[in-house]
Amino acid sequence: MKRARVYMYDKIAGILIEDDEGFHFEYIDQYLELENAEPISLTIPLKKETFSSNILFPFFDGLIPEGWLLDIAVKNWKLDERDRMSILLATCMDCIGAVSIEELKEGKYD
Repeated sequence: MKRARVYMYDKIAGILIEDDEGFHFEYIDQYLELENAEPISLTIPLKKETFSSNILFPFFDGLIPEGWLLDIAVKNWKLDERDRMSILLATCMDCIGAVSIEELKEGKYD
């Protein structure tokens, strides 16, 4: 299982998980309670429910570098170019824009 914190600006917005059943994203309660909370994407609106998909959500997939930059990341970090979640975790800690991704190590939710 792979897990990540998803940040909106500098605030943790939710948790993204890849498991045997697919991909799941859920906003954390503290983020939903913020007066100025914004959805991370129009396709992932602010809701308490868990969003699930068989493939990596297109919004997150769109954060992954493309072309020669993807080639460099795959080669340098020895990543499988079909493992989109691993690429997301390795390359999207400091994205351009409001959203960033931080790998959540096993057993660590805080």
